[in-house]
Amino acid sequence: MKKLLVAVCLIAFSLSCKQKEEKAIKEISIAQKIANAHGFDNWNAVSEIQFTFFNKRSWVWKPKTNAVTLITDKDTINYNRTALDSTSIKADRAFINDKFWLLIPFQLVWDQGTTLSKPTTEESPIHKKQLNKITVTYPDTGGYTPGDAYDIYYDNDFIIKEWAFRKGNATTAGLINTFESYQDFNGIKIALDHKKADGDWNLTLTDIKIKKD
Repeated sequence: MKKLLVAVCLIAFSLSCKQKEEKAIKEISIAQKIANAHGFDNWNAVSEIQFTFFNKRSWVWKPKTNAVTLITDKDTINYNRTALDSTSIKADRAFINDKFWLLIPFQLVWDQGTTLSKPTTEESPIHKKQLNKITVTYPDTGGYTPGDAYDIYYDNDFIIKEWAFRKGNATTAGLINTFESYQDFNGIKIALDHKKADGDWNLTLTDIKIKKD
């Protein structure tokens, strides 16, 4: 009888540990699910990305070496993100901003020190549809824009549909826009258009090319 009781306790303890482990995995998996829905499984094979941000800046990025090229109508700047200096840090600030728009689903996995809220279901600010929502908040120190927060609205397939940017984690959003016109580039889904509610503003991502090894 005593042996049976011990066995039952061990089984109960094992099941409890397994449930806690599964719960932990579930709690940290939303970011990964969003990334995966946008093709994160293909990232390791990517050798080069080209894109143009808002018809202003064109980029060539080789993520395996961190080599970056910025092309504007005035200049071309080549640098490596592992060796920034006073001449390249301004370009890198722009690159981080533009890459964030391009690959926000992946940034949810890449960025360190962020706080990710539990998902809720809310009416989205632009489409006025019931969507899932998480908030990612950046730490108060480090990076180019410390303390900022993003409310990210995504559908049941984990595809981002809208976001609201809150500078310094302010209570009111400074920018709210859509994620639409998705296209597949070598297995990676990218939203090409980002529109405000009034429709007279559209941040575009164009000239996108993704090369794999």
